[in-house]
This record gives sequence, C-alpha cells and structure tokens, in this order.
Amino acid sequence: MSVSKAWMLPEVVLSNPPINIKRDDFPEPEGPINPSDDPFTTSNEIPLNMSICPEFADKERWTSLRLYANSVIGSSLYNFRNVLFPYGAVMFRNKLVGWMLASFLSGAPVWAEPVVVAAFGDSLTQGYGLPAEDGFPAQLEDWLQAQGLDVTIINAGVSGDTTAGGLARIEWTLTEDVDAVIVELGANDLLRGLPPEEARRNLTGIMEVISGRNLPALLAGIPAPQNYGAEYKSAFDSIYVDLADKHDAIYYRNFLQGIGEAGDLAEVAKLMQSDGLHPNKEGVARVVAHIGPLVLELIAKVEN
Repeated sequence: MSVSKAWMLPEVVLSNPPINIKRDDFPEPEGPINPSDDPFTTSNEIPLNMSICPEFADKERWTSLRLYANSVIGSSLYNFRNVLFPYGAVMFRNKLVGWMLASFLSGAPVWAEPVVVAAFGDSLTQGYGLPAEDGFPAQLEDWLQAQGLDVTIINAGVSGDTTAGGLARIEWTLTEDVDAVIVELGANDLLRGLPPEEARRNLTGIMEVISGRNLPALLAGIPAPQNYGAEYKSAFDSIYVDLADKHDAIYYRNFLQGIGEAGDLAEVAKLMQSDGLHPNKEGVARVVAHIGPLVLELIAKVEN
C-alpha cells in the first residue's frame, strides 16, 4: 500500500520555535530614517532593537512592552510637535522671533494697538436718523484714519440722553480699553428747559469720573438759545468753559459749529434732517471736519 503524498513532508520544513530570546542590535543609520522638511533634528521613530521570541515570560513580556511603549510615546510626542510647528509655521515662528528681536533692539513697539476713543453723548453723537456708517463716530474714525492714525471710535451715544442719563452710565461706559473720551451732552437738558445748575452738577460728576481714570477728554458744549434769556444762557454756557478748565480738558464751544459756519439759513437747512435738529450725512461730515483737529490734539495726549 502506497503512502499518501500528504504525509511525505520533507524534514527540512519542520522546525521548532527558538527556545531562547535573541536580541539583535542594528547599527545606527547614517541619515534620517523618516524624510521630513522640519528644520528641527529628525527624530528616530523606529526602534533599532528587535526582540524575537515565541512566547514572553513575565519579565520578558514587560521588557518588550516597555520598549514598545517608549517607541509609541516618543513617536506621538514627535508628531504632536509637528502638528504644533509644521514647516510653514516654523518658518513663520522664526521670522516672528526675528522681527520681535529687531523691534526690541530698535525701540519700536512690538504690538501697536489702536487708540480707542469713546464718543459719549446723546443723539447728535449716536447718529439719530442715519445709517451707522454715516453717523458721527464712523465718519470721525474714517477722518482720523485718513490722517494716518490707527484709531477706533466707540459709539457711546444714546438718543434722548440728558446729562443725568450720562452721569448714570459713565462708570460702565469707560471700560479698560478706552484711552480718551469726547463728551457731548446738554442738548436735551436745553430742550426740556432743565435748570443750568442741574446740568452743571451732572457734567461735573461725569468729568470727575473721567479724570479719576486719568483719561484725556474733549468737552463739547451746546450753547443755550438766546430766547432762554441772558441769565439762563450765561449760566448754561459757562458750564463747559469752567469744567474744561478745571479738568484740563480740550474745550470745544459748540458741537454743531461746523454746520453753523455754512452761511445763511438755507445752506444750514441743506445740512440738517427734516426735523431741523439733527445733521444729515453731509452735516455730520462738516461737524467732523471742524472738530477733527481738536480730536487730533486729544489723541496726542494719549500718546504722550
């Protein structure tokens, strides 16, 4: 009876697993193992030591697991670094460090932040009846930036606000980022016929808060009309002069002075909205052009 070929296996293919662990140490490579465009030294992610064994004894299992863990952790840290600093980011970082060092050595500021001015007032400041981009804060900011200044104007105007309303909100209006203040209040006090001493008390409180923050200020007045009587007009108009002098603020006699210089009443009417109280876009532009040079003085106080 013949033997099946399935049982006629050559002995050369029969083998037993190695009994002892064999450890081979390969020589260090002459160049990087993994190609990279990272300017940092290329890290070796592949362990150069290999262990070959059929089974792990407890001690041998721990040793091999430790080698494997070291390899995985090292590779993960390397990849994490590459995520944080890919080549483009590294180049940017290097340039940034060089620029910061050059700026420091030359005495130039490293991070120049814009000057922040709060335009604090009523509807004349807020831009009543106008799109935001046509109001006083936006047009003043554009005018200042056209002069080459990096300035942000905060619209802190509230339509219908009186000096009492301004006093109630001045504390929380002056956030830490505010560098200077333009104060324009009093028109609604006049429209309501409020006593001048009340407006003086409120504006005094506003200016004291501003001075307490060591912020430079521009105080814009609103002259009382002649038909209120000479005594009322004198008492009201003097408020702005006195407070500007007391608090070392820049004094601007009439917030709407730029419109008043337009000439006759027909020309003035073209610069006002239909209510006759608030300037239109062109009227605001006149206001900005006239008060702008004094705002430049205000900003100069911030920078000094």
